Amino acid sequence: MSEEKKNTEEVQNKNIETEQPLTKDEELLKQKQEELDDVTDRYKRVLAEFENYKKRSSKERELLYNSILSDIVTVLLPVMDNLEKAALAETEDQNYKQGVELVLRQFKDVLASQGVEEIKSVGETFDPELHEAVSSVIDENLGEKEVKEVFRKGYKIGNKVIRHSMVVVAN
Repeated sequence: MSEEKKNTEEVQNKNIETEQPLTKDEELLKQKQEELDDVTDRYKRVLAEFENYKKRSSKERELLYNSILSDIVTVLLPVMDNLEKAALAETEDQNYKQGVELVLRQFKDVLASQGVEEIKSVGETFDPELHEAVSSVIDENLGEKEVKEVFRKGYKIGNKVIRHSMVVVAN
């Protein structure tokens, strides 16, 4: 408790005990203490509101960044699909094949540096949050709802799926 507040309370307690009216100085001190308390309270409220604003705007910026990133990556994923197909294609020119593989590896590294992960599918249990089933087959060698084949790879950033894997599900 501040010294001014203690002094004000002591003066008020003395005046109550003796039932004497407050002097002009004591009245002024009481009024100034109330004004100080009011200003201090307003300051604390504004400071708390500002802290909440900073946290809220930080979250909004992060969500906006992740949204924009996932939009950009979604547009680039077909390019990656085509690079993967080009890397698998047979060619007699080994330098060309190595160049395509190098570009594909670099593309994957850039996406990984931005937090983009490939969704694991083959051998995993079918999960509708991650996979999109386009076909089902009966296979005695695989378990119930196990992913047998992937038609198109899926990707996610953190926990947000930006493209579901298109898969064939067994049994």
